[in-house]
Amino acid sequence: MATFKENAAVFKAFCDENRLMILELLQSGEKCACVILEGMKISQSTLSHHMKILCDSGVVTARKDGKWIHYSISEEGSTYAKVLLERITKVNRQPEADGICCAINRR
Repeated sequence: MATFKENAAVFKAFCDENRLMILELLQSGEKCACVILEGMKISQSTLSHHMKILCDSGVVTARKDGKWIHYSISEEGSTYAKVLLERITKVNRQPEADGICCAINRR
């Protein structure tokens, strides 16, 4: 079971418009960093920053080929992110245990 810190890294990957644009570019398949750079109009250091966050989240994988790195969406990471979102947003309605909360406040 992943820790809260590891799970937060997944959501951090989705909390930036540049990273969302990168993910959209990667939807059509693996892309070289040079192609992402062209499509994004950002610096190489900015791209590296965003790719580190995406790779650390597990949603994107990297493959080195010579001096360039190729990135793709990880099916496993993508599935994990979907399951995680469903799990943490599931509402588990449980009645208050004999009104303990209210009883404590009345004392």
